[in-house]
Amino acid sequence: MDGPEGPAAQPGPAERSRRSSVSSVGARAADVLVYLADDAAVPLAVENLASLSAHELHRAVREALQLPDIALEAFALWLVSPLLEVQLKPKHQPYKLGRQWPELLLRFTDAPDDDVAVDEPSLQFRRNVFFPRRRELQIQDEEVLRLLYEEAKGNVLAARYPCDLEDCEALGALVCRLQLGPYRPGQTTAGTLREKLDSFLPTHFCRRGHGFLAALRGRGAKAGAGEQGLLDAYRRVPEASGEQEPTVSTHHRAYLRKCHELPFYGCAFFHGEVDKPAQGLLHRGGRKPVSVAISLEGVHVIDSREKHVLLGLRFQELSWDHTSPDEEESVLWLEFDGDHEGTPVNKLLKIYSKQSLFKVPLCGRETDDQALMAELYAVSLYSCRTQHNLNQAMLSLITILSLCIYSPSRVETGCDVEREE
Repeated sequence: MDGPEGPAAQPGPAERSRRSSVSSVGARAADVLVYLADDAAVPLAVENLASLSAHELHRAVREALQLPDIALEAFALWLVSPLLEVQLKPKHQPYKLGRQWPELLLRFTDAPDDDVAVDEPSLQFRRNVFFPRRRELQIQDEEVLRLLYEEAKGNVLAARYPCDLEDCEALGALVCRLQLGPYRPGQTTAGTLREKLDSFLPTHFCRRGHGFLAALRGRGAKAGAGEQGLLDAYRRVPEASGEQEPTVSTHHRAYLRKCHELPFYGCAFFHGEVDKPAQGLLHRGGRKPVSVAISLEGVHVIDSREKHVLLGLRFQELSWDHTSPDEEESVLWLEFDGDHEGTPVNKLLKIYSKQSLFKVPLCGRETDDQALMAELYAVSLYSCRTQHNLNQAMLSLITILSLCIYSPSRVETGCDVEREE
């Protein structure tokens, strides 16, 4: 029988990235820390760090963790800070990009100069956004499954994946099984779960009142809806009948399988705003903060405050454009079919992004630094508007939105730079 998994805190990528990934730099050697989804650090002693590629560092991480070859496709190296995060291509040089970080922040974020001055990226080993979901459940290696599970769990608990209460309870029950062992009638109670509820459910499902009556609540009080629902789901987690007990990997795979039901699992994210419907006599609408999730299948627009999906479309169901006037905000336009009182209509959603497109003329005269940045962020908008290949349209869209900016409300975002051909 597998033993209970030890509890672990779930800091977000922004919190982890406050630690430096380069602990010492000499003339030739350096100690590098690469962070995993569970906040564990993989120390690497490397030579010639300044010229080391992401592919070489990726290989060093795989060797240190003794991961199989599938990890080369399933994971990628990311540079992450509280202000920006980017998935690296194999040939990119993390140290060089780290040295360019302040310039990237000044160009592509609206962060104050004081924040830019102290911001420092860390290297993180995360899921590759281009790794197909269907291949995840074919993985047999326990450590690869655990890393994918830890990352998915962190995104659920941080509400980056907005789930309804029922889904959160089902996922939280599997976390209970892994951390607390099998459900034990009479021993496992709602009170037991209440002590660590935020380890099993997103924070907005754990909130309680802070008034006088709430302070009088004792251990014997009636369980809250989240606690009782989680307890019921925990009770329903299947256990193998007979002599063979379920392995840890069985529950990791079950957690991932449940996450695959979420349309935004494994997506790249960026923060933006949409217009609110006009209300009142003065027709004042304002804007609503959103998180936009992009996957291999489509786009989902998520309400950042209410934690629910406002719009979900497959690429076959939409057309899009991007405008970035010199003195106006960058806007992503999504056009799709809808209905109004039973009549088919054409709808248009306008998403304001705080990012800017980095446009460098690829005419052979740019500096090495400019060429590298152009490789990261440049894209031909005209070709994106006129081509009809859906996969290429998706890749171009992710490239356009590959500059992912954290909002002041600490909405966590993710991005991919460019798919390796």
